[in-house]
Amino acid sequence: MLPAVFLIAVFMTMAGRGGGNFYVLLQVIAGVSMHLAASTGQLIMFFTSLAALIVFQKHRNVAWRMALFLGLTTSLTAFFGGLLAHLFTGTVLKLVFATLLVIASLLMLFPVAGGKSPASRSRGHWRFEASGVSIVINLWLAIPFSIATGFFAGMVGVSGGSFLIPLMVLACRMPMKLAVGTASVLVGATAGMGFLGHVVESGVDWSWALPQAAVAVVGGLIGGKLALKTRPKVLKQIFAYTTLAAAVFMYLKAFA
Repeated sequence: MLPAVFLIAVFMTMAGRGGGNFYVLLQVIAGVSMHLAASTGQLIMFFTSLAALIVFQKHRNVAWRMALFLGLTTSLTAFFGGLLAHLFTGTVLKLVFATLLVIASLLMLFPVAGGKSPASRSRGHWRFEASGVSIVINLWLAIPFSIATGFFAGMVGVSGGSFLIPLMVLACRMPMKLAVGTASVLVGATAGMGFLGHVVESGVDWSWALPQAAVAVVGGLIGGKLALKTRPKVLKQIFAYTTLAAAVFMYLKAFA
């Protein structure tokens, strides 16, 4: 169990994702309830992201304005998602979770590339500089997308990183490496608030979750260092198919 958590932490950090889909799937395979799986996955992602953030910030690979903007919307709605998760049965959560996996895998199958920022300002767009790069946020797309991502991520115990990376690169014209570093802040904020929501209503088994979180911290540190030397988009093709396989497995579990 712990070696699997470590490997997931390393590779998910390199890809700019929280890895909640894999963590939750791992918990479900281990036989715990979907609610405990979701809360444990959120705690693991929170500590992994904090560890990775130390590495990314050291190399100035984080766009803090972007992180603050998207982090506020995703973390607040993630809290309510986690808070309301108890209203749904484990089967419903598994179906929602599996559907998110399918969407994430499809997004990862298509190349995500940045481009030059628009030359002129337009209504509904926010421009600023980060690490020497001009960033433009399309508010018409970013606000509703980040709100929905945070809510459903908090409900089923994932970080939403699979959706936020394409959002930052496509809608905000952010370079991939900078987006990966910024994602560590967003994943941590979403996972942390989602975890609190789950704890309020369902509680958490600390003896089960803390050892996994400790191992994930080491994985996050190593994954962060490797991410600075590797192109995360190369790994996205691999993760796309494994994520799709995980979705199929979860659909089968939901109807079993």
